[in-house]
Amino acid sequence: MLDVVEIQKILPHRYPFLLVDRVKEVNEGESIVAYKNVSISEPVFEGHFPGHPIYPGVMIIEGMAQAGGILAFLSSSEDAKEAAQNKVVYFMSIDKAKFRNPVRPGDQLEYRLSVIKHRGNIWVLDAKAYVDGNLAAEAELKAMIVDK
Repeated sequence: MLDVVEIQKILPHRYPFLLVDRVKEVNEGESIVAYKNVSISEPVFEGHFPGHPIYPGVMIIEGMAQAGGILAFLSSSEDAKEAAQNKVVYFMSIDKAKFRNPVRPGDQLEYRLSVIKHRGNIWVLDAKAYVDGNLAAEAELKAMIVDK
């Protein structure tokens, strides 16, 4: 399990764009389960939408992508912290994205990602986001780890 301080040692993202609060479980090279607590105090709710706050789908996708980056770094042959200092994850494609249920302030997003394919520095991930066990969003993410 990783807390936000440990996550910040792996990901370059910071507030307000760090979208993973905790990693619950990692099976290196296979899967990850991570969380994002959605709070009304997030800047995105100032404009999306006043009086009817809905967490944007693009932010859910980005949160899943960040969880995928953590999985890729933790699955690398070198130390994850060292890998994160020397490399960066670029997302190449987002396919089959679907949004099933709206996400609102007070919800906890649970990101569940599993590896579909991994060859060299290319990762293809099945990504799903749940709230209270209900599917909120899903996508197939393709990423490449490259030197900075």
